[in-house]
Amino acid sequence: MLVLSRKLNQAIMVGDNVRIVVVAVDRDQVKLGIDAPREIPVHRSEVFEEIQRANRQAAGLADAEAAPARPAAPSTLATLTARKGPKKKT
Repeated sequence: MLVLSRKLNQAIMVGDNVRIVVVAVDRDQVKLGIDAPREIPVHRSEVFEEIQRANRQAAGLADAEAAPARPAAPSTLATLTARKGPKKKT
């Protein structure tokens, strides 16, 4: 795991088109802004894990370890976590 230090309003680039910015820091909570193309799914880890669980269940795999984790199908992603409104440009 790569660990980076950033201050308020500083950014990290992931690849050529994903930008992560520290937008707020309040005690033990850090708020991040993520600017990514719509075709790249962005989820909190607990949401991603729920999507994976739903995909395994839909595929008929009762055991969570029966299949390796892989990106969910776009239709499942759209159903569980649809983005709302146009993206803001920063």
